[in-house]
Amino acid sequence: MSTQIIINLPDDIYQRAERFARLANRDVASILVDTIQLSIPPVSGDITDLQPVSALSDEEVLVLTELQMESEQDARLSELLDRQQSGTLTEGDRSELQTLMQVYQEGLLRKATALSEAVKRGLIEPLS
Repeated sequence: MSTQIIINLPDDIYQRAERFARLANRDVASILVDTIQLSIPPVSGDITDLQPVSALSDEEVLVLTELQMESEQDARLSELLDRQQSGTLTEGDRSELQTLMQVYQEGLLRKATALSEAVKRGLIEPLS
């Protein structure tokens, strides 16, 4: 199943996509779909149930600015990344690494959003 949308692209972006599509002998729409698919990481179902950071109280936003991966998960992620680097990662490890990377990326995005919101609200000073 797919959903049809209409978007307005800046001319230079469309022209880049069009040139690439011609080079790849594909249509522009498929190039844009592939680009979006590769650019937006998957998001777990749990994260979609979270309140937007902008709707949180000041205290909740400040707590999120300190968000860190659980220490056990962080240690396991480091171990798996080391195995990947050394070329000793098994298929099971690869799946676990992918899951932990998703947890890490979602947490990092949530924390960055909270930091931005905290600065916007004047709860913390912007980084210089």
